[in-house]
Amino acid sequence: MPTETITLNDAIHFDDTTDLVVVGMGAAGASAAIEGRAAGLDVVVLERASAGGGSSALCGGFIYLGGGTRVQKLNGFDDTVEDMFKYLMAMTPNADEEKIRLYCENSLEHFDWLERQGIVFNNGFYPDKHVEHSTEDGLAWTGNEKVWPFSEQAHAYPRGHKVTVEGGQQELGMGGRKMMGILIKRVEESGARIIVDANVKNLIVDGSGSVVGVRYKTFEGERNIRARRGVLISTGGFAMNKEMSERLMPILADERVNIVGSTYSDGSGIELGLSAGGVLQDVGYLLTAPFYPPAQLMKGLLVNKAGKRFVAEDSYHGRTSGAILLQPEQTAYLILDNAMFDRPLMGGQQLVDAWDNFADMERDLGMPASALQKTLADYNANAASHHEDPEFHKYHDWVQPLVEPPFAALDCSLGHAYFSGFSLGGLATNAKAQVLNAKGKVIAGLYAAGACATNIAKDGMGYSSGTCVGESTFFGRQAGINAARA
Repeated sequence: MPTETITLNDAIHFDDTTDLVVVGMGAAGASAAIEGRAAGLDVVVLERASAGGGSSALCGGFIYLGGGTRVQKLNGFDDTVEDMFKYLMAMTPNADEEKIRLYCENSLEHFDWLERQGIVFNNGFYPDKHVEHSTEDGLAWTGNEKVWPFSEQAHAYPRGHKVTVEGGQQELGMGGRKMMGILIKRVEESGARIIVDANVKNLIVDGSGSVVGVRYKTFEGERNIRARRGVLISTGGFAMNKEMSERLMPILADERVNIVGSTYSDGSGIELGLSAGGVLQDVGYLLTAPFYPPAQLMKGLLVNKAGKRFVAEDSYHGRTSGAILLQPEQTAYLILDNAMFDRPLMGGQQLVDAWDNFADMERDLGMPASALQKTLADYNANAASHHEDPEFHKYHDWVQPLVEPPFAALDCSLGHAYFSGFSLGGLATNAKAQVLNAKGKVIAGLYAAGACATNIAKDGMGYSSGTCVGESTFFGRQAGINAARA
């Protein structure tokens, strides 16, 4: 049953009154609460789970920042705001220029703000291609900055700033847990009131449609709280809601896809926003089955069932995986020779077989006669003579002819490799994190940030690791700042 708003009337009893109500305490909600309190607002945070963190606490702890951060400069990278802006504009479908410009121009200030909260970014640089490196290095390549044609549209600089977890080798996701532990502590220290096990069921609106409060449910029953300055929805994405996924992004409801996120990433916050007149904008997804690390596997060739290449193998894993999903029957194979063969560490791609020649491989994989052989012959000729890839412009570090038998094929297809992912996008908002209606007008008193709102991250092929956490913390802050100015 669709979520409905409650219209303000004399019969409604408010159990509490505050300035800003924050619904959900992941990266966006925590950042909003901190900024709201810094601006002198009384803030109440309503968290549906028994503790804060949300999906942000499950991530690797990358935050996409640039323009010349301290860590970039220490490692010799003279990044600029304009290069960061050009890159994100090139990578983002239906890009919101105002939001991207705001994010880039304030990236250095946002980096400093994160450090002031107590988040540490180690001064080291991790130079190799990885999904989530296990060292303490605070800077890494996490996108398509070096991938053609984007490398020709903006100077390439690494912008993946990883939250440091002291202690050598790190498990996956420890950076996110560390980050959220710090941000939640800062919320507690700020004096914001945190109520857990609080499930917000409805927005309360006045006669003009302005949001003036919420109704939430706890173990003790239902309560109403009035919000003088506004309500921020920061409840995460919708991928845990199969019915909603089937309606908005069917691939996320596919049984062959493993959803990453907290239990309550079920779209409930999006439904709240829609009930007040909000609309969806640029909803998408990121799905990935990374075949690297080890990085040397990018020297191989990724082909579809017709024996044709379709993407540069050194692309960001989300871009590569997104391209696989566009292939016939969502089938793809990574072709390797003995000199570059290794087992993927993360994506679960299984070895199909090994062959002494490409003709036999082509036949056994059911490809058209001579198709794979021509693909390999053309690639090998350019790789051997010019060390170049004129078809897809793979970066020269990964261009190497496949000539040493036996030759192997790894199965990168959906349903065979391990594809995981999450939703992107949600409620339409402006650069102040205010929710917009179908006419593009602001819904007074209503804000949204994080995975329930549409900002920069809109699809997996244009994604860079750290964008979600970066925009969540940044636009969460915008919500707190602008609620104070309301």
